[in-house]
Amino acid sequence: MSPTRREREYAKRRYEKWHSKQVQRLARRRRQRQIGIGVGAGVAVIAVVGVVAMVTMGGGNSSTSAAAAATSSPTASASATPSASAANNPCKAPPAKPTSPKSWSKAPAASLAQGKSWTWTIDTSCGPILVKLDGAKAPQAVASTIFLSQQGFYTHVPCHRLTTQGIFVLQCGDPTGTGSGGPGYSYGPVENAPKNNVYPAGTVAMARQGGNGSSMGSQFFLVYKDSPIPSDNAGGYTVLGKITGGLDVVEKVAAGGVTGGGSDGAPARAVSILSTSVAPS
Repeated sequence: MSPTRREREYAKRRYEKWHSKQVQRLARRRRQRQIGIGVGAGVAVIAVVGVVAMVTMGGGNSSTSAAAAATSSPTASASATPSASAANNPCKAPPAKPTSPKSWSKAPAASLAQGKSWTWTIDTSCGPILVKLDGAKAPQAVASTIFLSQQGFYTHVPCHRLTTQGIFVLQCGDPTGTGSGGPGYSYGPVENAPKNNVYPAGTVAMARQGGNGSSMGSQFFLVYKDSPIPSDNAGGYTVLGKITGGLDVVEKVAAGGVTGGGSDGAPARAVSILSTSVAPS
C-alpha cells in the first residue's frame, strides 16, 4: 500500500471515528432535552395535583379539595420561617386534642336550622371568631353545625391544615387532626356554593371529599383571602356562613406559615378550638 493510500485510509478512519462521536453526542443531547421536558411536565402535574388534593378530604368525613391550581399566578406564600413564627407566636399553646371523639350514626334534620340566621362563636387558642350562619341557604350544614356545637364536639379540636398559596384557607373540625376524621355521619348534597367559584375572604365553607357531594361531616375551612376554587362533578363547596368578627385571628395564624415551610400543611402557629356556642341572630 502506497503512503498516499495509507494516509487516505487513516484519514477515513479518523473521520468515521469523529463522525460516530458526533452522532452519539447529538443523541445524548436529544435525550437530555426530552428528560428535561419530562421532568418539567412532571413537576407541573405534581403542583396541580398538590393543590387539588388540598380541598379534598383524606378519606374520612371531610377535607377541602383546593382545586385552586387553575388560578393564574398564585400569590406568593405568606409563610414566615417556622423558627421565626415560633419565637413570635402570639397564640396560646393549644390543648391536647380529644382522646375519645364523640360520634353519631346520623346527621341531624335540616329543620334544626329553622331557616334563619345564627351566630356561631368559635373560641380558639389564638382568639375568638364570630360567624353568621345562614340557615336559609345552607339548612343541612347549619343544622349539623348547631348540633355539633350543642354537643361540645368541637371542644379542643385542632385546626390541622393551612394553605397559603393558590387558595388561602385554614381548615378545622377534625378531632383526630389528620384530615380524615369526623362526627361519624356524613351528609349532602352541596348547598349554597358560589356560581363563580370564588370564595371571598371571611367565607366559612364545608370541606368534603373530591367528587363526593355527600361526604360533608364536621370539617370546615375559613377563607382569609379571596380564593378561587374550581368545582368538580359534585359542585362547589357548601358556604354555611361568613366571619363577622375575628378574621384577624385567622390571618394571624396564616402569617406564621406552614410547619416545615411550603404552602400546605399544619400551621406553624398551632391553633385549636377551645369551645363553640351557637345562638339565633
